[in-house]
Amino acid sequence: MKSSGKKVIEWPGEKLDFSAGCLVMGILNVTPDSFSDGGQFFDLGKAVEHGLQMTAGGAAIIDVGGESTRPGSAPVSVAQQIKRVVPVIEALYDKTDVPISIDTYKYEVAKAALDAGAAMINDITALSDERVGELAAERQVPVVLMHMQGTPATMQNEPKYDDVVGEVLGFLLDRAKRAEKIGISKDMIFIDPGIGFGKTTEHNLELLRNIDKFIATGYHILVGTSRKRFIGQITGKEKPAERIFGTAATVALCAAAGVSIVRVHDVAEMVDVVAVAYRIKPGT
Repeated sequence: MKSSGKKVIEWPGEKLDFSAGCLVMGILNVTPDSFSDGGQFFDLGKAVEHGLQMTAGGAAIIDVGGESTRPGSAPVSVAQQIKRVVPVIEALYDKTDVPISIDTYKYEVAKAALDAGAAMINDITALSDERVGELAAERQVPVVLMHMQGTPATMQNEPKYDDVVGEVLGFLLDRAKRAEKIGISKDMIFIDPGIGFGKTTEHNLELLRNIDKFIATGYHILVGTSRKRFIGQITGKEKPAERIFGTAATVALCAAAGVSIVRVHDVAEMVDVVAVAYRIKPGT
């Protein structure tokens, strides 16, 4: 099967190699209220320790976020986000060679994070603030562009689409082309269908069934299904931490299909899932 994007991307001081298949991005929420692990890594020492555990488990990227984007969540101020994420990024930058991503859509937070050592921007609003794109172009760092219907506070209030795959893909291609016009090269753009961000369970499943259409665009694809509500609705597991095996099914599908990055909480387990799924895939 076709894989999305270029096999190796390099930028100042960093590199991601997809030649052995899908890479695993570890989630590091420095928040008191994220849906799955809110408060667990709010302490600086615990956050850094967990980040290092994820790199030891095989994470190729650590994605640090200081604002919960769970359904119904409220925004967090720029100053508060910077206070949360910068010390963690600085500490991880000194202790690991794994690239650090900043999960934010706010320009000031992105800039502070890059100054602290982050090397990638994960924007759930797909550069709604064009300054974030201009910053990425100036610093020559990769960006993740995600689709979301509404805002975190409203996105699960009866999301509706006439054609969820066509609408999500069309939006992401439009934003990717806009990013290229700003000066970000195609190889440095990742598109993310935004599983769980303004989608019902059936919307999420339809996007996953058609992930090959996203891969066929030639952009790198990132998918984040880890522990999400739709997995709980299918399996009956109410607690996010109990959704590891359901998550593994989606990760295996994505890895076998040719997705570039899966974003997960349970790094070591999903590294194994990705490795086996890739080896089963024809032509490997």
